[in-house]
Amino acid sequence: MEKDMDSTLKAVKDMGYDYVEFAGYFGKTAEEVKQLLDKHGLKCISVHQSHKVFLSEPQKNIDYLKTIGVKFSAIPWYEISELRNNFEETQKQFEKTGNLLKDNGIQLLYHNHDFEFGKVDGEYILDKLFRLIPVMLPQIDTCWVRYMDINPAEYIEKYSGKTNIIHLKDFVCRSFGSGPAYALIGDDGQEEKRPSMEDNGFDFRPLGYGIQDFPAILAAAEKAGVEYLIVEQDRSSERPAMEAAKISREYLRTLGI
Repeated sequence: MEKDMDSTLKAVKDMGYDYVEFAGYFGKTAEEVKQLLDKHGLKCISVHQSHKVFLSEPQKNIDYLKTIGVKFSAIPWYEISELRNNFEETQKQFEKTGNLLKDNGIQLLYHNHDFEFGKVDGEYILDKLFRLIPVMLPQIDTCWVRYMDINPAEYIEKYSGKTNIIHLKDFVCRSFGSGPAYALIGDDGQEEKRPSMEDNGFDFRPLGYGIQDFPAILAAAEKAGVEYLIVEQDRSSERPAMEAAKISREYLRTLGI
C-alpha cells in the first residue's frame, strides 16, 4: 500500500475482495483514495483509526472518512494500563468520540487483542467496555479470542445484533493464552519482554491453514447479524503477504463465501 496503492487495490479486487478496511492512508488525500477505490470497484467500509484524532481535529478527520465512504471507524489498539488504571477518563474519551462520529453517520467500533480478556472484578475488560460505553460496538477479532482459549463462535453470538464487522484471522500455537505474540507496554510504561515465537509457538496463517473453526465462526456470524467479514492479514512469515491474502480468499470460496 505504501509503495503502490493503485496496484495493491487492483490485486485485492482481482482476488475477489469487494470491501477493504484501511489502516493508514500513506500520504494520500481523501479524494485520491476515493478515486482509486472507484477505479477498482472497491468500497472502504471501515478504518482502523485512533480515536484521538477526532478529539484533536474532529471535522478534518470526519470529512476524510465521509469522502472515502466509511461507515465504521474502529479503535485498533489501546494501552492496557489506561484501560485498567484510568478507565473513567478513557470512557469519557470513547463516549465523546462515539457520539461525534454517530452525529456524522459513522459508528465507532473497538477492535480487541488478547489483553482485553484480562478481568477486573470478575469481568473481562472488553465486556466492561461494551457494557459501559453503548455508543461503541465490538469489532471482534476471532484470532485473539481463540488465542485466549475462548470459543469465537460463542463470543460472536454473545454480541448478536451489536456486531457489524468481525475479523477473520488464522494462526497456530502450542498453548493458548501463554503470553502476547507482540510487544506490550506494561503498567510502568516500559516495554514488557516480548515472548519469542518459540516460547508460545504462535504464528499467523492464511485462513484454513491454522486451528480456527471457520465454518462455526461463519455460522455464528450469520446468526448474530454480522454484515461484513474482514480478512485481517497480519504478519506472513511463510509466504508473501499478498499470496496469503489470496489463499485466504480462495479458502472462503470453499465455504461458499
